[in-house]
Formats: sequence, structure tokens, C-alpha cells
Amino acid sequence: MRALYSLLVVLAVFTVAVFSLPTIGKLQSAGVKGKLLCNGKPYHNAKVKLYDVDLTDLDDLMAQGRSNEDGEFELQGNETEWSTIDPKLNIYHNCNDEDVECDRKISIIIPKSFVSAGGVPEKIFDAGVLNLSGKLPGETRDCIN
Repeated sequence: MRALYSLLVVLAVFTVAVFSLPTIGKLQSAGVKGKLLCNGKPYHNAKVKLYDVDLTDLDDLMAQGRSNEDGEFELQGNETEWSTIDPKLNIYHNCNDEDVECDRKISIIIPKSFVSAGGVPEKIFDAGVLNLSGKLPGETRDCIN
């Protein structure tokens, strides 16, 4: 009986610890902005997502949106982590590729120097003007974004 009680206590402590993990750590934030072009013209309605890359589980989605009529976008998001977050921008588009079902996907790692303490980023990473017409290094396809 004593062994069963000990096992229940260990399981209870483990359960509390596992469910508390997302709230343990420090709140951090990042932001990114840029402009998207397709054949030299603003690319409207590209899906953009800001993630925190995690090596041990699924990446955390911090923010998402779409490029506007001028091809511009800006995202800001935050996440609570033990260590410094690893922000990444994913861009999903079909520039020069409208007939293919899966989107073209580009990922851009945001430097750690653009990670801020707290829920709102102190500075925004400028990804610049990206011409989506040609195939960019590391470009992949994504059907489930």
C-alpha cells in the first residue's frame, strides 16, 4: 500500500511539473518586417508566419498575417522559454507558380540580437525587399501551412 501511495505522489508531482513547463521561463519577443515582390511588383496576400524554433518539439507559432497591397508585412510575437527564443520567419507564396497546389516556402532566421525581454519587441528585424520570382536558397514546398 505504501508503494502505491509513493507512486501516486510521484505521478502527481510529475503531472504538475509537465503542465507547468509552458509557464516557467521568461517572456521574450521578436518582430520582423519586409516587402515582397513578384516579377518586380508588390506581392499581395502572401502568408507570413513568425515562429520560435524548438529542437525538442513542434515550433511555436508566435504571429501570422499576410502581405498587404504594397507587398509589405510586419509581425510581432512573444513566447515564454527557458533559454533565448530562436525566431524564424516563414513566407508561403505562389509567385510564378499559381498552377501548383503546394506553396513555395522560404524560411529566414531572425538574429538573436533582435530578441527582446518582455511581450513587445524593442526593435524589429527588417528582412528587406525580397523578390520571390526566382528560387531562393533553401526554398521548399509546403502543403499544410
